[in-house]
Amino acid sequence: MAKFFRHALCIFVAAILPATLVLASAAESTTHHTKKRVTHKRIIAKTASATYVKRTIIVNGKRRVITERVVFVPNLIEKPTAGDIAGLKHTQDPLALQSNVAFVVDQASSEVLFEKNSNVSLPIASITKLMTSLVVVESNLDMNEIIEITTDDLDKEKSTGSRLNMGAKLSRADMLHIALMSSENRAASALGRSYAGGLPAFVAAMNAKAKELGMSDTHYVDSTGLSSHNVASARDLVKLINAAYQHPVIREYSTDSKYVVNPSGRPLQYSTTNRLVVNPGWDIGLQKTGYISEAGRCLVMRAMIEGRAIVMVFLDSKGKYSRLADAGRIRKWLETVKPQA
Repeated sequence: MAKFFRHALCIFVAAILPATLVLASAAESTTHHTKKRVTHKRIIAKTASATYVKRTIIVNGKRRVITERVVFVPNLIEKPTAGDIAGLKHTQDPLALQSNVAFVVDQASSEVLFEKNSNVSLPIASITKLMTSLVVVESNLDMNEIIEITTDDLDKEKSTGSRLNMGAKLSRADMLHIALMSSENRAASALGRSYAGGLPAFVAAMNAKAKELGMSDTHYVDSTGLSSHNVASARDLVKLINAAYQHPVIREYSTDSKYVVNPSGRPLQYSTTNRLVVNPGWDIGLQKTGYISEAGRCLVMRAMIEGRAIVMVFLDSKGKYSRLADAGRIRKWLETVKPQA
């Protein structure tokens, strides 16, 4: 029966699916005269990249047992971001950054040190939560007030999940903490919804604050950033970072690495979405990450580099860690070239 083991199954990749399971292992090769029927399959082992499945098949009336390796192959075609559609991916820069947009400023002097497509207004995803925090803090709301998660906080835009179940109750301070540190969407939604006048009034306050700060390329429609209609330019975001940095609570919450909350009486530990926060080589005073498919990977930070307070904005980066790598490239460039403001 050696002729039944001459080659492996072909790998199938369905580009329209977000991920594909591909069979790549010992399977029988058959002619048009061969009749083959799978009667049973059983998972016998799993690894980080594959699952091994034992199959019992019937070939020309005879029972055979084979083992197949089922490999996870990620989608090879990414959905184009708003920046891609605008043609920003064709912009070259001397540091070969993976972000379509980059803007680096000396915070003390406001001098621009590096820029790439900094005037283009794009979706900003959860960078939105910096404005959410600014409105909450400057509204002088009771930070000890208990807020309950309701069905109004469900993500109807992207259908994302949350660790905060319906009926979960936390103080406004705790909601703000995990919204900034861990980008908890239901917490950010509850912060906006619990504002006097509800979410519409909160969004109006966000846009009014943006106008006050001179953020002329910015517009908000929700408090989470899940909507791609939350947009801003990198230049505008520097103004937001500088305003948010004036509040110690925003600095503290955004740069915390872990925090435990107790919704419904059970402890939940949250962690930062930015691993640079726990890197001892970085001195980060404020940060926020963001991601939706239309925005790509986004990151804003205020960090001390070579004794200087540097504000960095990266929008529409490709790859899970590329925005962090871009921050590293900018830092190395600043340490090496030492551009003067």
